[in-house]
Amino acid sequence: MKKAIVFFADGMEECEGLITVDILRRTGVETVMASVMGRPTVTTSHNITVLTDVLAEDADYESADIVILPGGRIGTDHLRANELVRQKCLEFAKEKRVAAICAAPSVLAELGLLEGKKATCHPDFEGKMYGAVLTKESVTVDGNITTGQGLGATFAFALSLAADLAGKETAEKIARAICL
Repeated sequence: MKKAIVFFADGMEECEGLITVDILRRTGVETVMASVMGRPTVTTSHNITVLTDVLAEDADYESADIVILPGGRIGTDHLRANELVRQKCLEFAKEKRVAAICAAPSVLAELGLLEGKKATCHPDFEGKMYGAVLTKESVTVDGNITTGQGLGATFAFALSLAADLAGKETAEKIARAICL
């Protein structure tokens, strides 16, 4: 079974995090919500409190196939400032998968992971996509890095990850089941 770790932070865009978790879990991907805040709960950009599965520092990264960064302006700032998140993105980009949506691809760009790669992000963050070849698409996959444009692209982003991790047929089945 494939495994995903989704980093949750205060100020994250809740739909980008929770829809991604929901879709991946529906496809059978073991999906872990990992708080980067040093406590099990995070408060999202619209003041929704979410109880995560584990603290990021206690997650099992060795068995994971991908790390995922939801966006949200403040949430992205927390992800950017977290050394563990930065370290895991760099590690996973070498031999596994990394994904980010909305503002969060800018974290990958700062780490040099998008240098010369096709990527997308929220239009407000295009100026922070150092070295990336911007596509302005809803979802862009370049090698082992998947980026999404924003909240409106969340289902496409999550289903793209589901296709990579659980197979295209499984992702299509889930898309039909949720009437997408």
